[in-house]
Amino acid sequence: MLLQTEAHAADTIEIPQKSERCVIVIDEALPPGKASNAAAVVAFTMGQRHSRLVGAPLLESDGTIHPGLIPIGITVLKATSDQLTELRQKSLPHCDVVDFPVQGQTTTDYAAFLDAVSTQAGESLRYVAVGLLGPRNRVGKLVGGFSLFA
Repeated sequence: MLLQTEAHAADTIEIPQKSERCVIVIDEALPPGKASNAAAVVAFTMGQRHSRLVGAPLLESDGTIHPGLIPIGITVLKATSDQLTELRQKSLPHCDVVDFPVQGQTTTDYAAFLDAVSTQAGESLRYVAVGLLGPRNRVGKLVGGFSLFA
């Protein structure tokens, strides 16, 4: 683990609003390794798109600094493949959506992934995960019927 030696000033970190919610919904049919991968890919992309989702660095009493984590948390839920497609479509007008098409887990070559997606019409894409960031009440209504991924 690389230790950071200098803390960022707390006033330079934009903290997400408590009224925001971040959720990742995973295809319930995925085995644990692929489900973990899907959640990680969506979370990484969501963090890149919204740098404010990374909280202030954690500081130990001896001065050791750890990278900041998401202060509003991420709920990980499960849904069927059909429900993921429907959730993505319903969410687009209301939230930032990060979707992970199934083609992403069929290759380790990103160029091949891009090619595979480019041959599909949008409505025919299927997803292994969908991430949402948006108003707490709106996201809650969109994912209210889904259970925790366990």
